[in-house]
Amino acid sequence: EVQLQASGGGLVQAGGSLRLSCAASGFTFDDYAIGWFRQAPGKEREGVSCINRSDGSTYYADSVKGRFSTSIDNAKNTVYLQMNSLKPEDTAVYYCAAAANQPQINVCALILYGHGLGVRSMSGYWGQGTLVTVSS
Repeated sequence: EVQLQASGGGLVQAGGSLRLSCAASGFTFDDYAIGWFRQAPGKEREGVSCINRSDGSTYYADSVKGRFSTSIDNAKNTVYLQMNSLKPEDTAVYYCAAAANQPQINVCALILYGHGLGVRSMSGYWGQGTLVTVSS
């Protein structure tokens, strides 16, 4: 069974750090772009970051640049989102998603700036969310 399992959320004070994990089972990330997305109560889903397994390129939303970083552990088939200097406005349910690379398309840019639209149309998968709460 293909599955993405997101974990690592929790309650943290402003200025603190958390590391989210997105573990894949039933497939490997070999030729995928893996993104993190978040949705705060009453708000639209937004793209946070993306890493492309094929070349290691990374992309970030302006709101998290310099504070968040994404990485991949190929041996564990797991993608991480390290979140530092957290702010109350980072409070949201965080989701990971993987979309298969497509010829001549920057899939990371597409899914990140499209806030996750098109993931499933590119042979993609979504994980369940993990809640991050940042207190002031």
